Amino acid sequence: MVFQNTRVSGKFAGYFSVLGNVFLFVIKIWAGIVTGSIALVADAWHTLSDSFSSIVLLAGIYISNKPADHEHPYGHGRAEVIASLILGMFLVLISINFFYQSVLTILERETVQFGLFAIIATCISLVAKEIMANVSFLAAKNENYNSLRADGWHHRSDALTSGVILFGIFLGNYIWWIDGALGILVSLILLILAYRIVRDSISPLLGEKPDYQIIDKIHIIGRSVYSHDLYLHHFQMHRYGHHTELTFHIKLPGNYRLEDANKITSEFIQRIKDELNIFATIYIDAYHNNEIN
Repeated sequence: MVFQNTRVSGKFAGYFSVLGNVFLFVIKIWAGIVTGSIALVADAWHTLSDSFSSIVLLAGIYISNKPADHEHPYGHGRAEVIASLILGMFLVLISINFFYQSVLTILERETVQFGLFAIIATCISLVAKEIMANVSFLAAKNENYNSLRADGWHHRSDALTSGVILFGIFLGNYIWWIDGALGILVSLILLILAYRIVRDSISPLLGEKPDYQIIDKIHIIGRSVYSHDLYLHHFQMHRYGHHTELTFHIKLPGNYRLEDANKITSEFIQRIKDELNIFATIYIDAYHNNEIN
């Protein structure tokens, strides 16, 4: 990956996307006007519209970084998830439009003639978009934002689009339908990527059960704070961006001293926070005569 060892922030990736898209819009619109290519002019306006999605990304990151307040006691982390969902829907619309335009090109047996300037502009777009994608992916890895991953796939989809145009340029004289066929293929790939982004964005909004790895780690911590089985059950988890709330139940003997029970739960909660960065709430259920219900 480009800049693999570089620390990239989400804000930098967002501003980089906005400025990069504006730059590519100028290059593409100029190439489209000079060569008379309607496809390049349309792609130029599409690139400019990508700046809007990058602005949505920046807004989501800005809001999600706001601290908790009276109205939002768990912070604003889900704003980033909403931004990711919006970007995923953008990809859905782009893939559908790309599919429609590709089918129309085949049905109407259209061929596109590009000049040298168009080839250069398309190559610049392909390289620039791939760099922008890598910057977004690296920022997503550093800050664990789904919206940055979505924006990265958005840039990569544009790079694929530029690749399709290049294929059409070099093979169009031999296979008249190659541009439309490759467009359909790329649109289907984009639709699959968009589905995954939307799915991963909706899941934390609806609420999730902790995965088995987290539950196993909590069981291990529980055995280290109490010598007997705590019978952990009824796990519920809610994610708010980087802030995660977890509730679950434990069982202790009915005649257990309240002070000792409080000591166990307090240590349990602190260990979960220190080791897993999860804020836990523990409910105590009592059992009698060693019978577990």
